[in-house]
Amino acid sequence: MCLNHQLAQFSSAKADAFAERLVDSLNQGAVCLMTSIGHRTGLFDRLAEIGPADSARLARSAGLNERYVREWLNALTVAAVVEYDPHNGVYTLPAEHAAYLTRAAAADNIAVFAQYIPVLATVEDAIIDCFHEGGGVPYERFDRFHEVMAEDSGQSVLSSLFDHILPLVPGLKERLAAGIEVLDLGCGRGRALQLLAQHYPRSQFVGIDLSQEAIDYARAQAEQSGLDNLHFLQQDLTHFDEDALADQFDLITTFDAIHDQAKPRAVLKGIHTALRDDGVYLMQDIHGSSRVENNLDHPIGPLLYTLSTMHCMTVSLAQGGDGLGTLWGRETASALLREAGFRDIDIHRLAHDFQNDYYIIRK
Repeated sequence: MCLNHQLAQFSSAKADAFAERLVDSLNQGAVCLMTSIGHRTGLFDRLAEIGPADSARLARSAGLNERYVREWLNALTVAAVVEYDPHNGVYTLPAEHAAYLTRAAAADNIAVFAQYIPVLATVEDAIIDCFHEGGGVPYERFDRFHEVMAEDSGQSVLSSLFDHILPLVPGLKERLAAGIEVLDLGCGRGRALQLLAQHYPRSQFVGIDLSQEAIDYARAQAEQSGLDNLHFLQQDLTHFDEDALADQFDLITTFDAIHDQAKPRAVLKGIHTALRDDGVYLMQDIHGSSRVENNLDHPIGPLLYTLSTMHCMTVSLAQGGDGLGTLWGRETASALLREAGFRDIDIHRLAHDFQNDYYIIRK
């Protein structure tokens, strides 16, 4: 009865439309790989700079192998990313496409995000093991993830830090200029802190991250820049509720970091402890809902749940953590903040940033 009912309800048109979507997904996945290669090799930048060119000229300009460059160009030609003139044998990156594919695009370079696809693919076998056995894949298994995250935050956070993010807290720029104590948790390679330390020499900045590789990189950059008001520590924040010293900081920040933590409740409680009574906690995290049905129209919903499965959730579970996932959402975030002791929580959006929410939090 059930099988007959299903057959009676079967729609060939719906099945065909779904098959077309799957084929399109295969093509778009391939485009992501070619886009990542184009970004990492600088091919998009070179093609935009030199204008129409054949594969030999582009390869010479980029210092790359012509045969590989030609095949890359052909892949993106049939994908309608690059245009090809068969009469002259030249390829062109339209200005409208270059606006979203080159480093000159600054905050709008979508090619940066395409890198996540090949990076995540490197741990597919380990993730499948987790499907069978549980557990997670630790941070150190992800090659280049901190490098890509640094580029990602360079577009979403660094480009907006002074003109859009800091002004969300009235008087914060003035306090930073006068000199305050700042802590950034989950700082990664520390690019945001380095900018702040350079801009506000009277303030003191501390960055903490689980990854030794990221901390080593951040320290080297700070030393090279001669910043004596900037310090980095490698630390597991699992017990930050017990480790945090009371009333140490005027400003605490986390940029896209809390949902990755093994014990986010402990981290938030530690932040509440470490923050001075007149201090501010600035939390940037992914915009979305805790309920999947509310994310059906999210512009990058599939990407975010994939990032969660392949990184954010699994690195937390690898530490025996809660595995909140990328789209832990406003509802869960607000509940955990109140559980940690915060009572004043304002959530902001930036007009140019569909990806993130910015929480301004006080005791």
